[in-house]
Amino acid sequence: MTPSTAPIARHLLPLTAGRGPAGALTVGGVDLVKLAGTYGTPLFVYDEEHLRARCREAVAAFGPGVAYGTKAFLCKAMAALAAEEGMHLDVSSGGELAVALAAGVPADLLVLHGNNKSAEELAAAIEAGVGRIVVDSFDEIERLSAALGAAAGPFPRLLVRVTPGIEAHTHEYVMTGQEDSKFGFSLASGAADEAASELRARFQARFVGAHAHVGSQIFRTDVYAREVEAVVPFVRRHGLAECCIGGGLGVAYLDGEHAPALSEWAEVVRKAAAAAGMPKGVRLTAEPGRAIVAAAGITLYRVGTIKELPGLRTYVAVDGGMSDNPRPVLYGSGYEAFLPRAPDAERPVAARVVGKHCESGDVVVDDARLPADLAVGDLLATPVTGAYGFAMASNYNRVPRPAVVFVLNGSSRVVVRRETVDDLLRLEP
Repeated sequence: MTPSTAPIARHLLPLTAGRGPAGALTVGGVDLVKLAGTYGTPLFVYDEEHLRARCREAVAAFGPGVAYGTKAFLCKAMAALAAEEGMHLDVSSGGELAVALAAGVPADLLVLHGNNKSAEELAAAIEAGVGRIVVDSFDEIERLSAALGAAAGPFPRLLVRVTPGIEAHTHEYVMTGQEDSKFGFSLASGAADEAASELRARFQARFVGAHAHVGSQIFRTDVYAREVEAVVPFVRRHGLAECCIGGGLGVAYLDGEHAPALSEWAEVVRKAAAAAGMPKGVRLTAEPGRAIVAAAGITLYRVGTIKELPGLRTYVAVDGGMSDNPRPVLYGSGYEAFLPRAPDAERPVAARVVGKHCESGDVVVDDARLPADLAVGDLLATPVTGAYGFAMASNYNRVPRPAVVFVLNGSSRVVVRRETVDDLLRLEP
């Protein structure tokens, strides 16, 4: 796809994106140039109204039990927001569980995932009173039996994660539904049926459902139809009351991309379930993450160096990089870039936007288009960075992680403060 030189596309910006009196981009009624001046860069900025709207859309589309996939972006403020808007929360580690509980999310709204849950994580989840645990292996069944036998907390409902044998059209690192996967029990081999029988024998009525997931950043909804067709016979065979089809709905990152809405996704899933003979009354849910938060977020950087290599390319170096957004390095992910001071400007200059880390692969936008008057000191933004930026951020090169700010109705609030060098040294004796 040839990058567009037109101004940044409106559908890639947060819901409340607008223009201030001087033409600079505003989000949540807040001028992003001024925001960067207040909080520094790099900076993750989230449109709170956008986040709430997507949560409400998910609840309207799937109904009770739809869960926010917290691995896309989690802090206490986000956990509380999702719960306030009626969503359950999918957590996949003891750390994610702790954040959700610290945010005041009722434990019975939490769904614990993970392909290698430790005995300590299971015990903590049961003691807290999590609503559901998704069982992923025979080893986990043994650990779960021991944890439940020693627990004083309420007994959670259990779902079995099944591998539907569906290969999604996405990057191999985020494909999860194929037979060769570290996740779940295979339907084709009979392992899922064996696990279901074991769970029923040990836990009886607490074994309530099936869970499946086929991958992430999926644009084709027919993949979900095939997933449902594969899982429904299993649900019927074991008389299950719940079926979760996971998450993974794609979002548009580039100018020419368009993704299905949450409502379209849900409609495809419901129709496929009915056609496959899903029993009436089965609770059919999902776990969107990226689709909730990705487009709500923008990352702000400061341009520090512009290096022109005649006949080769122009490098634009910013004050962040692979430590705050590793997706381009991991998956070859594409992004757009623009200048918040002039969001309506044409972008004729081809450049590679790179970070400050000691890696040639530290690329933020491989083939960006930027305004002709780009200069050192400019504020540069990458949109659609609300998912898997902050969540996957690291301290590579001992770079402190950025702050996270929510904006709403002309006001901003820090929900995660910027790390300092003192934070980096705190764990070292």
